[in-house]
Amino acid sequence: MTTRDPRATGLARLAGLFADETRAACLLALLDGRAWTASELARHAGVAASTLSEHLSRLVAGGLLAEERQGRHRYVRLADARVAQLVEDLAAQVAPGTAVRPRSLRESSAGSAMARGRTCYDHLAGRLGIAVTDALTARGLLQQETGFALTDTGVAWFASAGIGLERRGRRPLARACLDWTERRPHLAGVAGAALCRHALDTGWCVRIGSERAVKVTAAGEQAFFELLGVESASLR
Repeated sequence: MTTRDPRATGLARLAGLFADETRAACLLALLDGRAWTASELARHAGVAASTLSEHLSRLVAGGLLAEERQGRHRYVRLADARVAQLVEDLAAQVAPGTAVRPRSLRESSAGSAMARGRTCYDHLAGRLGIAVTDALTARGLLQQETGFALTDTGVAWFASAGIGLERRGRRPLARACLDWTERRPHLAGVAGAALCRHALDTGWCVRIGSERAVKVTAAGEQAFFELLGVESASLR
């Protein structure tokens, strides 16, 4: 007699939360790390507000989203970094050939910007994230042989660059996150979040458009070259 794994029911319920295109669109949009109103997500997903409200309630009840209410507005965000990792990991499994063709020049430009550089919840992704990760590795600041880990030199580099590494909870200092456009891992974890936050706070990178795309500024190109030897051409 076979005994069913007690986790099977929970896993099936979790998978069911992802198994809807509207809910998937919301989860992907929320990878920008910010809180969205229900009306903003409804416009993004192309559905009525009443329809989206039902989907959001399921995602909140399932532990994938956290919600806040301010007056008439309902804001939602991904529950935590663990959920963001799950969403990004699942998105990375989608074969490149299954992507829908852009319907307009604007949509094509937005897709190109996202591939060039974007935030993945709270760290850098796209070609920008890969370029930074490769530079950290080449300089001996990050090792990838047995999973991502900052070296002692790497920890010292973050301190010398004025990038604080605040460790909270059980989140790893460095973690590999598979990039869904580049098909290679970029830096996540505490170090990835700290570097992304520093890049945005100092103006090395600025957000563009209404999604997760970011652009490296002239100051950022200079900083990435001076600190990591990243050539400007790889950031554009």
